[in-house]
Amino acid sequence: MTCYETLFVVKPTLTDEETAAQIAKIKDVLAKEGAELVATNDMGMRKLAYPVEKHNRGYYTVLFYKGEGTLINELERNLKINEDVIKFLTVKYTKNKELAQFDKLVAQANRKSAAAEATRAEATPAEATPESVAPAEATPEAEAPKTESTEA
Repeated sequence: MTCYETLFVVKPTLTDEETAAQIAKIKDVLAKEGAELVATNDMGMRKLAYPVEKHNRGYYTVLFYKGEGTLINELERNLKINEDVIKFLTVKYTKNKELAQFDKLVAQANRKSAAAEATRAEATPAEATPESVAPAEATPEAEAPKTESTEA
């Protein structure tokens, strides 16, 4: 199997859910064609070097995968007909130095995604859950003014 990297840019006017759906759609194409997705690097919203379809910004995503050469035709066909994708580029890694660089990029993307997941996991407990809100409302301090106002 050959190593590939595909970078594509999605329109900046899409919502977060629509952007995630477009990325998932491209990942599904890879899965249907039998590619092994090794890593994903969501680079986020970035400024384009020049305006593309009157957009100055775009949401960048890089997919690192291994597969047969025939899947590239289907992947690029889907990228071309998708109106929300404004640019894409596919790179093939074949030489030993290129494969070493591919492995470095995959490791870096996996570390970045693991750090992002850890950050999300830390942020989740800080959010108020219904269980944590209910006991806080029933504190004696909150009930004290109510009893004083009924006595007066």
